[in-house]
Amino acid sequence: DLSDNAFGPDGVRGFEALLKSPVCYTLQELKLNNCGMGIGGGKILAAALKECHRKSSAQGKPLALKVFVAGRNRLENDGATALAEAFGIIGTLEEVHMPQNGINHPGITALAQAFAINPLLKVINLNDNTFTEKGAMAMAETLKALRQIEVINFGDCLVRSKGAVAIADAIKEGLHKLKELNLSFCEIKRDAALTVAEVIEDKAELEKLDLNGNCLGEEGCEQLQEILEGFNMAAVLGSLSDDEGEEEEEDEEEDDEEEEEEEEQEQLKEIGQGEQESLTPKKIIDSQDSTPVPSPPVDIATFLAFPSPEKLLRLGPKCSVMIAQQTDTADVEKVVSTLLRISSVFKDEAPVKTAVHETTDALMRKAFTSATFNSDAFITSLLIHMGLLKSEEKIKAVPSLYGILMTLNHMVQQDYFPKSLAPVLSAFVTKPNRALDSCSFARHMLLQTLHQL
Repeated sequence: DLSDNAFGPDGVRGFEALLKSPVCYTLQELKLNNCGMGIGGGKILAAALKECHRKSSAQGKPLALKVFVAGRNRLENDGATALAEAFGIIGTLEEVHMPQNGINHPGITALAQAFAINPLLKVINLNDNTFTEKGAMAMAETLKALRQIEVINFGDCLVRSKGAVAIADAIKEGLHKLKELNLSFCEIKRDAALTVAEVIEDKAELEKLDLNGNCLGEEGCEQLQEILEGFNMAAVLGSLSDDEGEEEEEDEEEDDEEEEEEEEQEQLKEIGQGEQESLTPKKIIDSQDSTPVPSPPVDIATFLAFPSPEKLLRLGPKCSVMIAQQTDTADVEKVVSTLLRISSVFKDEAPVKTAVHETTDALMRKAFTSATFNSDAFITSLLIHMGLLKSEEKIKAVPSLYGILMTLNHMVQQDYFPKSLAPVLSAFVTKPNRALDSCSFARHMLLQTLHQL
């Protein structure tokens, strides 16, 4: 158990040899929660576990890992996919806890396929990742094959209504040992939530059902309670105090459009990277086997509409000046939006990191030195978009704070940054916040820098 240490990928290299050694052939529990491992650390860890299994199998006693914990580690799709490959080889897992890792449906699907080869699984905790319908469907298929499941925690995973119905179908077919089901804050509508409630009638072991924070509406909440009272199971239902109310059709269409846009960005990103793991969809592999297609030209508007590290680099050395020139710094919202889009592509890799820093510097130097720029309005708007300050208007917070926190860590050290804003930033980044908890390494770095100013 090395949880809650900010050692990052280098720390994983520090105990890589231990994991491969005979000492760990009998390892049963591995806990690496909140360690900032990142994608790189996830891949190193996965390779070490596979090597340990290979060596221990040669000795006639294969590694039989039972508990794996790696929440809050920024593993994302690539890290999760690498670990999924290791899980598929090990096959003895009983508990997997990987909440708050920025995993989208490709990574969730890879994990689902691996979980299906671990028939002893009792606990799956993937809270606060992004399943969407595709990931939820894949996970539902896996649940049909598992017979020992006791705890399912897919809270805050955006499974949505179709995903919830698929999961309900899987529960209906089996899972008689189920004790806890968490599908809270998943944008599930009334009918789908009621479908979930109906399938737990014969789950005698069930102790907790959490459907809080969904879109049931007052009538839906009452119907849900009535169904459970009819089964004499009202006591298992958690609070519904954060119900979002019934969602409008228009909102659902917007969500679907956003999901398609996210998937398009994901595919562009994957194709641009040019390297795929073994569980990569065949279509992309086939396209890489064929004659290379020249990358389409990128302009500032394209980058800002669909930001990616590759697009930023392809804009060339003058991109920082061009973005600053094209941004109206008199418009605070425009500056905040541009900064968030630039910072969203931040990576620890030198070329990307440098490009993000240079572009940020050009934009923010122009803004802060402009006589018409309102610094207080800027920091207020930024905190709202980061989800750290509430607004009267409905503003969607950025999905991950890692990029903006790392970019702010650079910004606050520059001569253009008003030192008067540092205490405000420090106060809000210090406050307890779930979104910040999932970026503990970046948060720690920024607070340390602010403290030293």
